[in-house]
Amino acid sequence: MQVILKKDVQNLGEQGDLVQVKDGYARNYLLPQNFAELATPGALKNREQNLARIHAKQEKLHQEALAKAEQIEKFGTLELSAKAGESGKLFGTITTKKLCEELHAKAGIEVDRKTVSLNAPINKIGSYTMLIKLTSKVKTELTVNVTASEVLKEEIEETVEETTEA
Repeated sequence: MQVILKKDVQNLGEQGDLVQVKDGYARNYLLPQNFAELATPGALKNREQNLARIHAKQEKLHQEALAKAEQIEKFGTLELSAKAGESGKLFGTITTKKLCEELHAKAGIEVDRKTVSLNAPINKIGSYTMLIKLTSKVKTELTVNVTASEVLKEEIEETVEETTEA
């Protein structure tokens, strides 16, 4: 079945593309989610008329994404501090939402948490790489350094010390 994409769909195409997909995928996912419309003769004619507008919009979004990527690269490294145990393990995990909030607070750069991916969960002190996919063609990386704001002894060790002192 041929459909015209109304929005960018990952691993399929960009807005305005004419793509061939399986019938079930179109009927059960693309059409109900309003990601695509059937490629009827009227829709194809309308697509041709709107193609220049769609490309101009995509170019504008691409330029904005390039500017944001440049800002992120100029920022360099995001420094975070969190409570940690003596072994360096954090109390809780630093989420992509927290990373986006810190980036906005420290650099003034707004990034959607859905565009951020981590190569490993941030649950220990150290350095991590955060991949930010601004558009399908614009990606950038940011280094995140996590330090301990305060080191807390683990409770098991404290109870052992208290019993030996008594």
